[in-house]
Amino acid sequence: MKKTPNAAEASSQSAEDVSRHVCRRIHELRQVRGWSLDVLSRASGVSRSMLSQIEREQANPTLAVTVKIASALGLSMAELLEQVAPAQNIEIIRAEDRSHIFRADSNCSIRTLSPLHLEKDVEFYEVLLNADGILRSAAHFEGTREFLTVQKGKVSVTSDTELTELNKGDSASYRADVPHEIKNMSKSEALVFLVVIYQ
Repeated sequence: MKKTPNAAEASSQSAEDVSRHVCRRIHELRQVRGWSLDVLSRASGVSRSMLSQIEREQANPTLAVTVKIASALGLSMAELLEQVAPAQNIEIIRAEDRSHIFRADSNCSIRTLSPLHLEKDVEFYEVLLNADGILRSAAHFEGTREFLTVQKGKVSVTSDTELTELNKGDSASYRADVPHEIKNMSKSEALVFLVVIYQ
């Protein structure tokens, strides 16, 4: 006969599920921002070794540590603790979801349009380049390519030593396993959609 868990066991299991979710969420959010453990450690004041243990689910973060990490990621506790909904046919990323902001500085704002919780070899981004803004990237893994479509403005794309200019509606694909950059050639904002495919 199958044993029915008592209240204490159910509560313990629920707490473990929440802790596991927080650990995975911290890892996902760090990865999508392109941060190393060292960067998150400096931003949060939590040691690198503790962060590593948390992400590997070898340590349960205290409330104080969780608050520090959430603040470093620019999230509230509620946003960090937000549970991923059960698998559905349609996954939605709302425009106001700040957890998908990959980068925001004087050059550009990058929003991830791919689900954060998936292990994937394809990533989809919305890139808003400020006037004269430049997005420079080091070489990615060998075989990586990027596919770009200009939604607004005019941009130049450089892949290694090759350069081309693109206007609204133009698309380009290029090697991303070499140094590459996207530059806004407009006097106002330029908007592009970027797909990165890892081989």
